[in-house]
Amino acid sequence: QVQLVESGGGWVQPGGSLRVSCTVSGSILRVNVMGWYRQAPGKQRELVARITNGDSTTYAESVKGRFTISRDGNKNTVYLQMNSLKPEDTAVYYCNADLTLRVGLRKDYWGQGTQVTVSS
Repeated sequence: QVQLVESGGGWVQPGGSLRVSCTVSGSILRVNVMGWYRQAPGKQRELVARITNGDSTTYAESVKGRFTISRDGNKNTVYLQMNSLKPEDTAVYYCNADLTLRVGLRKDYWGQGTQVTVSS
């Protein structure tokens, strides 16, 4: 059974840094795209950053220059380094993965979410 296992997150003061990671657990053929979304209370889930298996990256405008997404292809893991955090970054962060399980079968998965709280 394929799952996304998230770690990291927590509480940090404004201006601080946190790193979240997400690992694909289970048997797959290939990771196509992995990324992070977030959802703040009363708001819609939004893309934060994503990275393809060719290392092409996309960032939300609000996090450009502060967040960095990277991956370890050997570990099927994606990392989100978050620097210069602001209170408005407070949200539940969800990992997302577009995976090829076997030839001809491609599926989308979500992690369980990890809370990031930025406050003084």
